[in-house]
Amino acid sequence: MVNIAFARAAAALASLAGNRVELTAPEASTCPVTQLGPTLARFIRGEVATVHQMFGGPVAGDALLVLEVDGAKRLAGLLTGVPPPAGELAGEARDTLVEVGNILLNACLGVFGDLLKVRFTFALPGLHLESLEAMVESLRVEGELARHALVVGARFEARTSEVTGCMVLVTSLETFVRAVVEWADRSVSGP
Repeated sequence: MVNIAFARAAAALASLAGNRVELTAPEASTCPVTQLGPTLARFIRGEVATVHQMFGGPVAGDALLVLEVDGAKRLAGLLTGVPPPAGELAGEARDTLVEVGNILLNACLGVFGDLLKVRFTFALPGLHLESLEAMVESLRVEGELARHALVVGARFEARTSEVTGCMVLVTSLETFVRAVVEWADRSVSGP
């Protein structure tokens, strides 16, 4: 399911970049939100640019595209045709990253929704620039110990620019696994 979702995300990114996008095999893992920092640190360190989008439906939660700030600058430059900004991400670069995050997250969640036979509703995405620790802390919700994260890390390469990022889904693992099991049962038994 993750491979299908990331293939669609890579195709969407290639369409935006106007160039072929190479994608490493995505690495998927799950963890409690309290362990999200160490899990993401395998792929990303330091300051991050995060496109955060909340989603609702039978499976609800938070979807995030997490990139190192330098990778986010390279990606924005690749897509706008403007050299990556030397300073902070601003203006067109920020808008581009929000739109890219929106497209990639919706591509992945669209595949999950299609395969799992669930409909999602989406809030408007936002871009946050902060430390990895601050981003993880923002996802902790008091009283919701059942919240887990599905972390999918991959490296995209287009026009010799490499960007490593993660897609993170924070949701109730029980609800998500139940939907996946139903999908697997349907896949084995046929239509």
